[in-house]
Amino acid sequence: MPAGGNLFRPLPDACAGERFDDLLTRPGCRIERIVSRGQASPPGFWYDQDWDEWVLLLAGSAELRLEERAEPFRLSVGDYLLIPAGQRHRVEATDPAVATVWLAVHMPRAERG
Repeated sequence: MPAGGNLFRPLPDACAGERFDDLLTRPGCRIERIVSRGQASPPGFWYDQDWDEWVLLLAGSAELRLEERAEPFRLSVGDYLLIPAGQRHRVEATDPAVATVWLAVHMPRAERG
């Protein structure tokens, strides 16, 4: 794995499907770039992860729904969100006109009191 790079170059073509690229993996932490273009989670599908995930939207736009929340989060450039382990969530929509670029940090479940 190279020691450096650019999150936007080269940017994979996500027209045919979302692209997931690990940028850094260490014990207890994984950082990935996700590139979407018009994709959404399949109807009825929910992510349900055993780890916390912090996401930052770097380009494009997206709607992310948490199961317990009636309205989706509408994310634009610079918006971020922590999705706790066990929080069912789904991608409702991503921008079909331009690449939506996410930075996702996966880490162990935090102790919650």
